[in-house]
Amino acid sequence: METESEPYVRLASLRQLHQVMADMNTARSLADTLQTVADGVVQALGYELACVNLVRPDGDLVVAAFAGNPAAEALITGRVGSRESWERRLGMGEHWGDLVFIPHTEGWVLDDDDVPQWYTDGPAPRFENEWHPSDRLFAPMYTPAAPGGGSCGELIGVLSVDRPRNGRHPGAWGREALQMYAFQAAIAISNARLRANMQRALVRLEREQQALRASEESFRQAFEYAPSGMAIAEMGGDQHGRILRTNDALCRLLGRPASAMRRYSFSDLVHPEDVSTLLRTSAEGGRAELRLGRRDGTYLWVSLRNSVVADAADGPRFLLTHVEDIEDRKRRELQLAHRASHDSLTGLPNSAELRARLSSRLCRRATHTGELESVDAAFGHPAFDAGGDGFDFRPVTQTLDGYDRHVHAVTPEGERDDGTKGLAVLFCDLDGFKSINDRFGHNAGDAVLIEVARRLSRAVRDGDTVARLGGDEFVVLADGLGRADAQDLAVRLRNEIIQPIRVDGRVMRVGGSFGIGWAHCGMTADEVLKSADERMYVEKRSRPKQHRRAG
Repeated sequence: METESEPYVRLASLRQLHQVMADMNTARSLADTLQTVADGVVQALGYELACVNLVRPDGDLVVAAFAGNPAAEALITGRVGSRESWERRLGMGEHWGDLVFIPHTEGWVLDDDDVPQWYTDGPAPRFENEWHPSDRLFAPMYTPAAPGGGSCGELIGVLSVDRPRNGRHPGAWGREALQMYAFQAAIAISNARLRANMQRALVRLEREQQALRASEESFRQAFEYAPSGMAIAEMGGDQHGRILRTNDALCRLLGRPASAMRRYSFSDLVHPEDVSTLLRTSAEGGRAELRLGRRDGTYLWVSLRNSVVADAADGPRFLLTHVEDIEDRKRRELQLAHRASHDSLTGLPNSAELRARLSSRLCRRATHTGELESVDAAFGHPAFDAGGDGFDFRPVTQTLDGYDRHVHAVTPEGERDDGTKGLAVLFCDLDGFKSINDRFGHNAGDAVLIEVARRLSRAVRDGDTVARLGGDEFVVLADGLGRADAQDLAVRLRNEIIQPIRVDGRVMRVGGSFGIGWAHCGMTADEVLKSADERMYVEKRSRPKQHRRAG
């Protein structure tokens, strides 16, 4: 304010003060704002030196800007004073409103503290209000107070001024102007900090968005151009499982366009026998091997692998499903399983498969008083009756979820048909087969076995089992037959076998001897087969030789 005598202040000085305040509110950065604050003290308030001490995050104050003396600026800018020393200073001296004045008579005790300072010595004042070089004047800067939060907010810095140009202590107007300037400087610094934080946040946000866009583009390319099928489906809600998006590989795999795929969920496409497998598959990290329907009505074996994906705002979650074609592997597995369980020559179930099918139909029931081996007992329903003679062959049924777990196999009573239906085991041994091998060789014998297998398979019902036990022995499992039915089946099969067989231009004939055994729970598969085998030999020996052989 130059040397105006209060209360007379030149209008030009007020305009200059107004301009300085406007400049510090329009500075581009925090550093520019701090320097504008320091320069304004010198330009508009009439002080020769000004220093802006800014509170750091750790509470200490750093010299952030200096104006009025380049040598002093180079010496102390960037230096730090402890918060403890500053609080000591602000608690000393005379308080002119928010300002703190420490006269040279008291300030000498501060000469050796850690607050950065620039001072000179000089003679004692010649008159009462003359400024001494060791006098100190501070203007604390506080953030604006919140409503109801007191007269001032948090300390953000301190303005330190020195050497008024008129050589006098500031009067009421000068004190008011410096205090008002500190208040406006605090607002400008707070706003500059806010803008800087916002700019950093915007830069960080832009970088995150760029990274997100890059990630989304990477995912899109990985999804679209993946060599195996990929699909995104809704998770939860009324549309749970509905397919939202598929890649080209999945569309080609199922022969369906992407627009059509969006009308389905995987439960609509899965084979009916595999629906339960799909439902048991976990949404997160779940795997399943099942069949999916193609557009042409065929089914394809695939491996499904699921993972859960959340959107950027952790909102609706989606199911990402990876679909891999395993048709070739499944075909090989089925072929290997078929080879392990079927005869390589005739294609019929082999001895191991026959025993497995027979055993699956039988359970080990009570065999003697005090001994219990029962499937029903394993499910909590023992079939053993401790009364009487210790045997109980009643047809007990284990029920699970309303469905019969097991129905016991029983044997028709007596030699006449009493209406009881049981599991018939027909043991067949070919008659005259050895002579064909001896006369025409094993190739001809193999051809005869293949034709006999075909005829037996053609003559039985769907659901019956025709198996090759080994050599020229075959076994037929037929459930739900009475004694007369079983005998009729044996006659029909024998008639099929004795028909002429043409091999390499030669006509050959074989016969068949059948023994009928009955399987019931409590027997083993080997016991059932042994019983049928013994009956077959009884039947073979009882027939005249000419009736057993074929020419």
